[in-house]
Amino acid sequence: MTGTSTTATAAPEGTRTAEQGRQDGRPDRHGRPGQPGGKAQTAPAGKQQRPAWRARAARLGALGRAEFILLQRNRTSLFMALLMPLGMVGVIRSSAPDNDLSGTGLNPGSLALSGGIGAVLLFVVYSNLVAAYVARREELVLKRLRTGEPADLEILAGTALPVAVLAFAQSALLVAAGTLLLDLTAPERPVLLLAGLVGGVLVAVLLATATSAFTRTVESAQVTALPLLLLSFVGSGMVIPVDLMPDRVANVFAVLPFSPVMDLVRTGWLGGGDGGETVRSLLLVVAWTAVGVVATRRWFRWEPRR
Repeated sequence: MTGTSTTATAAPEGTRTAEQGRQDGRPDRHGRPGQPGGKAQTAPAGKQQRPAWRARAARLGALGRAEFILLQRNRTSLFMALLMPLGMVGVIRSSAPDNDLSGTGLNPGSLALSGGIGAVLLFVVYSNLVAAYVARREELVLKRLRTGEPADLEILAGTALPVAVLAFAQSALLVAAGTLLLDLTAPERPVLLLAGLVGGVLVAVLLATATSAFTRTVESAQVTALPLLLLSFVGSGMVIPVDLMPDRVANVFAVLPFSPVMDLVRTGWLGGGDGGETVRSLLLVVAWTAVGVVATRRWFRWEPRR
């Protein structure tokens, strides 16, 4: 009875296997050099892997550039971002003489321009982003991005990056215009003003992600964003200072998402306000940021609604 051989078939003379080439370091039959001792090849010393933070920054920049191109191509969004805040400044300025601003520390110019910063946060950041998140979701862009390298936070931040940069630029222009053209003072507490702007952008972005969860189509984004737009524009002191409202109404409006933001912006630019009010405004901004984070984590949708 013949037994079954367990030895491998020998290679033809003059040829060498890849395993033999790896063992003795000589090239194999395809001309590929071997590695003595069977060790894997290592990357050249000069080609080191990029740090994680640099890779994240590169992905965020790429997403931001893509969103900026899309913003330029969308005439409606571009109009809302560039011209609507200027129109709101005109509306606030024209209505200011009808209100008695004595005792508020404001005049028609300072009311209009500080209210214009609030309009930037509402129309440039919040309103635009609600439509943007819904559009990317319905077009399956968000779903495809999640299958790649970007993390969820990078995807959301990359979408918001262009309008956030635009909001900071427009706010800086409003402050410069007020200082140079309307004889308003330069920001007396610039750190507080910057804190108000950063907090306002964060709150606007997070509220936009939460609102997009209840918005089925891009067309309906204007409807779902409208209640917060109107309530904040009227009740957060952008048109009428909260100090001029009845006490009960003022106490309710003071806790709206953008009311503490406006308090920080005006205190940082024009001064006034005591330490207790400033701390209260900062805590309210932090609280609304936390609410936005929880709402986004719980309700934000990455795929189309069915």
